[in-house]
Amino acid sequence: MIKKITLSVLLSVSSCAIFGQDDDLLKLVEEPATEVKNEKVYATFKTTKIVNAQSIETVKKRTLDFRITHRFSDMAVGGSGHTLWGFDISEDIRYSFDYGITDNITIGFARSKQRELLEGYGKWRFLEQTKNNKIPITLCLYENMGFTPMVQSSLYAGTDKSVVKKEAHRFSYFSQLIIARKFNDWFSFQVMPSYHHRNFVRDDVNTENGAHETNGIVSVGVGGRIRFTKRMAFIVDYFHNFSKYRTNNKANPFYNPLAVGLEIETGGHVFHLNFTNNGSISENNFIPNTQSNWLDGQFKFGFNISRVFSF
Repeated sequence: MIKKITLSVLLSVSSCAIFGQDDDLLKLVEEPATEVKNEKVYATFKTTKIVNAQSIETVKKRTLDFRITHRFSDMAVGGSGHTLWGFDISEDIRYSFDYGITDNITIGFARSKQRELLEGYGKWRFLEQTKNNKIPITLCLYENMGFTPMVQSSLYAGTDKSVVKKEAHRFSYFSQLIIARKFNDWFSFQVMPSYHHRNFVRDDVNTENGAHETNGIVSVGVGGRIRFTKRMAFIVDYFHNFSKYRTNNKANPFYNPLAVGLEIETGGHVFHLNFTNNGSISENNFIPNTQSNWLDGQFKFGFNISRVFSF
């Protein structure tokens, strides 16, 4: 009798222990489901640039993105069959090499035709949006340093001969914080507070308001992507420059850069066909120097070719 009672007690205790272990195992099974909800949002944009603007996307670790970007001349005003509506004239060509140090850190080097600009730059995506919206946005920092080796006669064109010439005048800088959100599978949007600094500018004056040209320009950019088929999307970006010198400058007019384009995915590659009023491709050039107006028909066609190498 005592043996039967003892056996019953042991079976009861064992059952409790087994059920307790089952509860623990169920908890272990449930934990990955929670982690899935905290999964990071990917492919907010499809490439590292929208049109003119940088996106929050970076190059994958140990990957090199070699890109050739073309910008032609005005299609409407000044363009005709004799210039193939601007296609015979290349206003800017940029060759760039972007390398992924990590999945979130990219460094790069580029050379542009305009002002013979050489660039060294880096991009760091330090905060990433999650699918459960615990982190609702992605944050990325972009820094660019430019150097122009153009001849002095071009660098100092239009200035007084008494101007002291320095090698430091050849440098320019661009800093940008990119704030982005992927709202759903078909719509992404970002805001880009930016600051551009040139070590040398001519002392020009806006005769309409008396404002002098400045070394630094504060800008705010916006950009977006709207996907309308599985492989095609509409892309757009715009920068507003806060510069009194550029406001209503009738003698030397400036305009804010606006670009629109079509994004096409084909076999693992993404192509951009775009139209914009700025002839330059680099921020160090198009932020301070856009002098074409969409409303006057001064828009240019551009595209890029990209090839990715993995190591």
